Amino acid sequence: MGLDMYLRKKIYIGNKYREKDKMIRVYVPENQEGVLFPTEKINHEKVAFITEEIGYWRKANSIHRWFVDNVQNGNDDCGEYCVPIEKLKELLDIVNKVLEKPSSGKTLLPCINGFFFGSTDYDKWYVEDLKYTKKILEEAIEDGKGDIYYTSSW
Repeated sequence: MGLDMYLRKKIYIGNKYREKDKMIRVYVPENQEGVLFPTEKINHEKVAFITEEIGYWRKANSIHRWFVDNVQNGNDDCGEYCVPIEKLKELLDIVNKVLEKPSSGKTLLPCINGFFFGSTDYDKWYVEDLKYTKKILEEAIEDGKGDIYYTSSW
């Protein structure tokens, strides 16, 4: 239990508008043992998006707070929110500034208390979360494909 945070990339593939030989197909193994859902019921023609998880954090509450304040209009509702590339660049700039001067974290990227949101200390774990965030953001910005969404659960 606690704060789980996800950054996902969705790419529209529009299968129903593709020629049959250009459709993206879902691999269905012959042995269905251990499969979590009945893959044989997937209609390849109706697959519209491919979703990749490009980032996952656990209890990185300062990053969560930034997304809530800057992307979710202050609504901490576990919803899924589209994140424009400009916002990813903005967050990356802040993360870089705090990594250069960790004492600026309290001002530039403050923690937030919450039910099972984790530590609010500006310690080595806070810095590790920022290093991980930097890597995720740089890769997402460099890739530049698809639409990016942030969501959380707690």
